[in-house]
Amino acid sequence: MNAPTTTPGAASKTAFKELVFSGIQPSGFLHLGNYLGAVVRFVELQNRYTCIYCVVDMHAITVWQDPQELTRTIREVTAAYIASGIDPKKHIVFNQSQVAEHAELAWVFNCVARLGWLNRMTQFKEKVGKDRENASVGLYAYPNLMAADILVYRATTVPVGEDQKQHVELARDIAQKFNHDYAASIAARGFGDAFFPLPDPLIQGPATRVMSLRDGSKKMSKSDPSDQSRINLTDDADAIALKIRRAKTDPEPLPTEEKALDARPEADNLVGIYAALANKTKAEVLKEFGGAQFSTFKPALADLLVAKLSPVTAEMRRLMADPGYIDQVLADGSARAQALAAETMKAVKDIVGFVRR
Repeated sequence: MNAPTTTPGAASKTAFKELVFSGIQPSGFLHLGNYLGAVVRFVELQNRYTCIYCVVDMHAITVWQDPQELTRTIREVTAAYIASGIDPKKHIVFNQSQVAEHAELAWVFNCVARLGWLNRMTQFKEKVGKDRENASVGLYAYPNLMAADILVYRATTVPVGEDQKQHVELARDIAQKFNHDYAASIAARGFGDAFFPLPDPLIQGPATRVMSLRDGSKKMSKSDPSDQSRINLTDDADAIALKIRRAKTDPEPLPTEEKALDARPEADNLVGIYAALANKTKAEVLKEFGGAQFSTFKPALADLLVAKLSPVTAEMRRLMADPGYIDQVLADGSARAQALAAETMKAVKDIVGFVRR
């Protein structure tokens, strides 16, 4: 458990051990946006932090999922984590539904969070549109469960895409209100002036939000009905080349200055993808390709995609052929995660005033 300590010279302020938590929903096929916006970041962070990476299957069922397909996608996300370089022995890789404390803490947070906070969540509004009355309660309360996912481990850092930043900010609000509402009880149990940390969202890199190949104003999505809108991690070289060739662009050559990309969303998206894959800035990519036609840039981008993704795809396929191994990774990770989460929940129950064994 992340036992709090006090910072030098600030004895009244609780400090927390640095811990990274994040997760991916197992709904639909994993795509390039998931890879660049999440998985690549996860791999980088494991060299500097203690990390917990979750397959958030309870979030997936906020909209209906075919049970057999959900089982497959839980294993696929796990395979993608491992194939990309996450070490499940050094860090924790597990699926959310195997650790009941996520749901248990989420209920406490349902009683801490305010209705007005959830009403401001823009992602819920975007997902349900005008069909709000037909949305599941789970989809509405999703941010409270996400806060519980993070705070049940008292994580301090959450790598997320830009679209999830508001949810991490809500987790901070919930943590702060819990700490305030139960301040006396927290102090009486030796936790200083705060039990939960205020987690920070970590958004970095040139392609933190990868957009659709068919519409540069929309995020690349598993739910888009057009498979041509995304690069799936399971796509072969021919499929990748075809999708990039068909990707929407404008008739102008690539600009030489990054500022000029602001008014050209499709060009900005493709340049951002290249930059992320090549570990370069957009300015460096434009220094190389500025003034070139897309007929020159697209083949170079397709070649880079194939070179970077092919090893990951091959390893994912190998792992998916051995579901027993993947299930064992998840079972081991869940046991380790549950041990941490149980300690948090014991303390939360004491702080709130529940009677427990």
